[in-house]
Amino acid sequence: MSSTIPHLVGMVHLQPLPGAPGFSGSIDEAIAGAVADAVVLAEAGFPALMIENFGDVPFTSDHVAAETTASITRAVMAIGAATKLPIGVNVLRNDALAALGIAAATNAEFIRVNVLTGVMYTDQGPIVGRAAELARKRSAIAPWVEIWADVMVKHATPPAGQETGQAAADTVERGLADAVIVSGPGTGSAPQFGEAELVRNAVPKETRLVIGSGATPANLASLAQVADSFIVGTSIKRDGRTAGPVDPDKARQLVGVARDCGIT
Repeated sequence: MSSTIPHLVGMVHLQPLPGAPGFSGSIDEAIAGAVADAVVLAEAGFPALMIENFGDVPFTSDHVAAETTASITRAVMAIGAATKLPIGVNVLRNDALAALGIAAATNAEFIRVNVLTGVMYTDQGPIVGRAAELARKRSAIAPWVEIWADVMVKHATPPAGQETGQAAADTVERGLADAVIVSGPGTGSAPQFGEAELVRNAVPKETRLVIGSGATPANLASLAQVADSFIVGTSIKRDGRTAGPVDPDKARQLVGVARDCGIT
């Protein structure tokens, strides 16, 4: 699948949604906050967005409630109407089928899948990839949607003996991922250059390599030596708080550095 999605993606971290312990009681307020962040990102020059239910801690492992899917769908539709930008969907912790369903209903362009193939041990317990089911469902309902899949996803531990290079190759060759994502150990943490380079060398040249966390104006040029795309969130938030609002000045600065590096 040939990607038409821009190489710089701004994160929209949703506030707690209905059903989550931290839900404020107003879905309208949660969506308004998400739209406000999305507009700031669009005005700063981000050419694409990704939306995820970041506030819904603690997360379920691989199947979210119906109200979560419905709420994210509302948010995607509202943000799409406000920005007209390409949108990706990530349903935490790993409900790829819900993300695909949302994309199919809203014409979103891509989804992020934390565990597409194999097993990872997480704070939600073991998560098992469902690549076979996802690939068949995509063919049936949304063949245009790209699958961006994490390799050795953050906030997780691989099984003993699992090698990063083989995991990356399997994610593409056996899981049919369109792009592979490399992140640091936790939200907002940058990956080590060597880890990104290892994944780059393990997958086909035409497979997009995405930095999934920790991109900053200071390290963007270095990471761009091996990565094609960047998902940016924490580093452009006020006071560096992932759950906080987007800082317009930080967002514009990062876009400027990205353009200087040829990332658009």
